[in-house]
Amino acid sequence: MTSTTFDGFGLAEPLTRALARLELTTPTPIQERAIPHALAGRDMLGIAQTGTGKTAAFALPLLHHLMTVGGKPTTRTTKALILSPTRELAVQIAESIADLSEGTPISHCVVFGGVSVRPQIQALARGVDILVATPGRLLDLMEQRAIDLRETRHLILDEADRMLDMGFVRDVMKIVGKCPDDRQSMMFSATMPKPIEDLSKKILTNPQKVSVTPAVVTVEKIAQSVFSVPQRAKKHWLIDFVSKNDTGRIVVFTRTKHGANRLTSDLDKAGIQALAIHGNKSQTARQKALGAFQDGEIDVLVATDIVARGIHVDDISHVVNFDLPEEPESYVHRIGRTARAGRSGQAIALVDPSERAKLKQIIKLTGIDLTPQATDYTVNVLAGELDADDGKRRGPRNQQPRNGRPRNRGKNGNGGRPNGGAKRQNAGGETANRSSQRPSGKPRRSRRSGDRSAANA
Repeated sequence: MTSTTFDGFGLAEPLTRALARLELTTPTPIQERAIPHALAGRDMLGIAQTGTGKTAAFALPLLHHLMTVGGKPTTRTTKALILSPTRELAVQIAESIADLSEGTPISHCVVFGGVSVRPQIQALARGVDILVATPGRLLDLMEQRAIDLRETRHLILDEADRMLDMGFVRDVMKIVGKCPDDRQSMMFSATMPKPIEDLSKKILTNPQKVSVTPAVVTVEKIAQSVFSVPQRAKKHWLIDFVSKNDTGRIVVFTRTKHGANRLTSDLDKAGIQALAIHGNKSQTARQKALGAFQDGEIDVLVATDIVARGIHVDDISHVVNFDLPEEPESYVHRIGRTARAGRSGQAIALVDPSERAKLKQIIKLTGIDLTPQATDYTVNVLAGELDADDGKRRGPRNQQPRNGRPRNRGKNGNGGRPNGGAKRQNAGGETANRSSQRPSGKPRRSRRSGDRSAANA
């Protein structure tokens, strides 16, 4: 069974409503091939790169089964367990499940280390339908008898190869040993080395193997730049860039919904018209935001990955990765929002030192040299010239504004930012000089009442 649309899978009606709300109509290759087997209750081994849509490939069938069977979990148990190698991925999975199960009685919880265990114990006390967990914290909770896996009928291991690399296999096997033999198990991995094959034989029973080669987005027409900017200074870099450059439409990607809302508020306070779109926004609010962006009523659209597929605007001049994505393939998908319809475009990534490992994965995937360029923000952080709380500049550098705006601070007067008088390719392949400064007399676009209502929807 294959389907070119999600409607063909026969998913529970609340899921079809959620997919429509999220504007997801066409399954990715891994979803098209994996969902029918998962719906049939088969064990499955999925080989697919991250960023190919595999979360929905296991989340949709899982939610369908739980909605179909019904019933509530008993005290301190979970019907389904999803294991993740990292806290960040666990949070992303939980957010996807929340988006897809919105308006249903399905309960879920996410647990990971590095935070207080008490709220997690309290969240598990009544039992949950779906538990997303990292192996170490889950074992701690099991030892404290805060969770029992005796009623777990669905087990999913995401990014099994990373589990292996991070030394979690022994913990995983301890957890699997506490699950019932009568269960559906699924494993997903980007690669298939022999240790993963051996692990699958221990966990899966007569699995269906699904292997997908991810589609590669053409990036030749996209000029890619990477700048070293500490996390707490990123919003100031972005505000400076938008304020001082005659840019077109800009899409900014953040990792979380909360981050998108916070950044939108920061831009708004700086006089930059921006709206956020993410899974918590209603379809009406997202359509209003996209319409305002398309019509030029706002300059910046702040988005999360889950709604990236719904952004179909041909003349986006810049894509800014405010946060690097967890999966390198998501980076390629993000920057593909620009350079559409034969046009050229600019992709910018702001990289905090803690994100260097993610940048290496992106470089490995794309084969492009994306060496971070130093900026004055990096220097100021090292010199202690940024406030520790939010990155605001202090001291004499905050004086003597130029034309009512902070002075340029980088080499050649462009603050380490691209387009500082550099040449830019147009759609015809020709080059033209673009000034790095917005004309001093050019006002920002005025706020309209519709923008504010959409932002607060």
